[in-house]
Amino acid sequence: MPANGDDNRPSPETLLKLAQAEEAEAEQAKQGKLKIFLGYAAGVGKTFAMLEAARQRRNEGRDVVAGYVESHGRFETDALLAGLEILPRKEIIHQGVRLPEMDLDALLARKPQIALVDELAHSNAPGSRHEKRWQDVEELLAAGIDVFTTVNIQHFESLNDVVAQITGVVVRETLPDHLLDTAFDIRLVDIPPEDLLQRLHEGKVYIADQAAKAMEKFFRPGNLMALRELSLRRTAARVDDQMRAYMETQAITGPWATTERLLVCVSGSPYSEKLIRATCRLAEELKAQWYTVYIETPGSGKHVRENREHVWRDLRLAESLGSQVASVTAPTVTDAILDYATRHNVTKIVMGKPTRPRWRELVIPPVVDQVIRHSGAIDVVVVSFETVEKPAPHAAQAAQSPFGFRGYSATLMLVIAVSVVCEFFRPFLDPTNMVMFYLLAVVVAAVRLGRKQAVVTSLLGVLAFDFFFVPPRLTFAVADTQYLITFIALFIVGVVISTLVARSRERAEAMRAREVQTASLYYLSRDLAAAVDIGAVMKALIRNVEEALNAHVALFLPEGERLDVMAASSGLIIDAKEQAVADWAFRNRHPAGRGTDTLVSADLLYLPLQTPASVLAVMGVRLENDVEYRSTESRRLLDAFATQAAMAMERVQFSRQAEQAQILQARENLERALLNSISHDLRTPLASVTGVLTSLRDEGAHLSDPARRELLDTACGEAERLNRFVGNLLDMTRIEAGAIRLNLEPCDVQDLVGCALAVLEPRIENREISFRMLPIMPLVPMDLVLMTQVLVNLLENSVKYSPPATPIEIAARTDATRLIIEITDHGPGVPEKDLQRVFDKFYRIPVPEGAGGTGLGLSICKGIVEAHGGTIRAENRPGGGLGIVLHLPLNPGSLPGL
Repeated sequence: MPANGDDNRPSPETLLKLAQAEEAEAEQAKQGKLKIFLGYAAGVGKTFAMLEAARQRRNEGRDVVAGYVESHGRFETDALLAGLEILPRKEIIHQGVRLPEMDLDALLARKPQIALVDELAHSNAPGSRHEKRWQDVEELLAAGIDVFTTVNIQHFESLNDVVAQITGVVVRETLPDHLLDTAFDIRLVDIPPEDLLQRLHEGKVYIADQAAKAMEKFFRPGNLMALRELSLRRTAARVDDQMRAYMETQAITGPWATTERLLVCVSGSPYSEKLIRATCRLAEELKAQWYTVYIETPGSGKHVRENREHVWRDLRLAESLGSQVASVTAPTVTDAILDYATRHNVTKIVMGKPTRPRWRELVIPPVVDQVIRHSGAIDVVVVSFETVEKPAPHAAQAAQSPFGFRGYSATLMLVIAVSVVCEFFRPFLDPTNMVMFYLLAVVVAAVRLGRKQAVVTSLLGVLAFDFFFVPPRLTFAVADTQYLITFIALFIVGVVISTLVARSRERAEAMRAREVQTASLYYLSRDLAAAVDIGAVMKALIRNVEEALNAHVALFLPEGERLDVMAASSGLIIDAKEQAVADWAFRNRHPAGRGTDTLVSADLLYLPLQTPASVLAVMGVRLENDVEYRSTESRRLLDAFATQAAMAMERVQFSRQAEQAQILQARENLERALLNSISHDLRTPLASVTGVLTSLRDEGAHLSDPARRELLDTACGEAERLNRFVGNLLDMTRIEAGAIRLNLEPCDVQDLVGCALAVLEPRIENREISFRMLPIMPLVPMDLVLMTQVLVNLLENSVKYSPPATPIEIAARTDATRLIIEITDHGPGVPEKDLQRVFDKFYRIPVPEGAGGTGLGLSICKGIVEAHGGTIRAENRPGGGLGIVLHLPLNPGSLPGL
């Protein structure tokens, strides 16, 4: 956007902000509007001002309801409340005390146009819907109700530590700053601190005893003046943001000199430091905010590293003096200065007086003249300094410079070569056509040598063309004056071509540098995205910093109360001194070491890897040379690396916390499942046993022998059932702890099945159980006791989940390496989705009435079979029923249970 105001068309960025502002306004139109009456302390008259505004709105025909207004017994406030509709308060009983609160539901049901809600930072009584009153206000706004409210400046969250430092009192009731930022209107209620203290003495704020205590702690004159300044500055900042947003969306070039703002530019010249100090003094005199900016143009890539170090030093000096610093990339310096000044509502631009020779200013106007010409309403302050003599360049540097002797020698040889070619074509071409060859030489010089060499080539080309080819030849005399136009055109076109080509090359070099930085950030982002732990993050960071800056890196992580080196480049040694510098950077959340203003004697530059919440680590970097430590590009890239690494570490920490939360949740679910599963199954047999023993104790003498025997049988059965439940729990604990030990012996499968049926015989009653096997079966190594328990659990499961009249079948066979045992029933089977879950702990599908269990039987079977090196699975039979198939190795080899 031009700064002279000739073209008021808004930029695309401005149009985008305008569209976003319109969307925000459309969204806010659906909600109620918030008006805040802001004060710096209790007693300034916020409630009084709110009620006056409410009465005015009521007189205008608006529907106003006092949702919650606290008058504190003041006569003037109660008088303003008279005539307004007051909503009855809701009483909440907490620990036997009745606490009056605003009735939010009644206010929402009443839905007035304007609701009066006093004391925005108030904490609601326990049992209320929201913890804070500002949350009640947000619900009212969401319902389309306008809200008038009151609050003191010390209650805003961002100022909590500042207020505590000023007053020595930590404010507990705080509210987020976004309420102040999004409020439709803010009315500052202000009175002098002397008047407030007088009101306090008169008892108009607190009663006598409370007033005395308040004056001792909070209501001190110094405290009140500081709080008053905070409220004034915060309100002024809000108004300033609104004004700048309006100017930007309305394409107003400005500035609007509501307050002074100064801008100074630095370029790394010897005058920049003096210019910064002069601007600082001027800003202090005007009590103005000031900015320092470095404009980086495509042509600035030719600056030597020493100049970049000066720029970095100047920016750090300005920041230390209280300036806001920025680095801007733009095609031209003048447009960038004026655009930055316009966007930040700058009223004065401070610039240095030109020091170049007058003839150079006539050829290329200085930046200060261009800024003055196009500054419009912005004042330009020109500061003059004594001329600083630049030291003569060293001979070696001049020889190495691309603008040195070799470059100009190449231009001379190029002109000589073109003249030889033209001499060859002289019999065939007119002299005016030979100009194209010299223009070609200018282009070659601009591309290969540089801008100054191209200009010299253009000048030498004019002289050579005049001397060798313009009649009379071999003299500088010109017979035809029309050739003078050719000379001038050749020189001007040569200069223009050389300038354009050189500028394009400089822009290409700047783009390549940006591309290298972007690629470095991309590679780091890619590696960090794939990192799953802190170790991977550190390796990725070290590798990318080493490759991008050819540096050595060390990473420090906190271990208890100290900071330890967790990863470092090979060959990098960190001594106690460097460790102390890293610890200082970690504790103070500020860069330190080489290239900074703190602990500059260190060998490395230390950057804290920090997030808004905390500092996670410190990165120490050793660069190639001293200049790199102060290079803007290097520091910018290192800061970006540090930020990305900190975010990756924070992501890993959050991921770890999420995993721990999942583990904790799973543990809680397991404990809940355990209690739900075994509470009933354990209490039922205990109740039966207890009932039998009670009956025998109380009525044993009157019971017949058959009745007594029946009760004892019942007690024994329930005790055995309880014993099985407890045994299953203990077995599951042994399996999970890895404490199970196998006693492998060659066993006959028929003996295994017989032992299991013998254990189950009292429980299967008349159930038909068939067993079939191959005529010849090998002896299989197994722990007979544990495998018997497996078969007992499987058969008991089949008995429980199949109809009483249906048979249960056991089949055994072998293949080349395994023993295969299959137990099938004719029950309803298991849903397909549950086939993989039947072996989970405490998992049970619905069981027939009267059946019970802990849900551990199949899980225990799986643990024992896997301890033998085998597998177990469940599958539904095609004709109905469930089949459990287990495989045991014929040669178990080395097992973990042995």
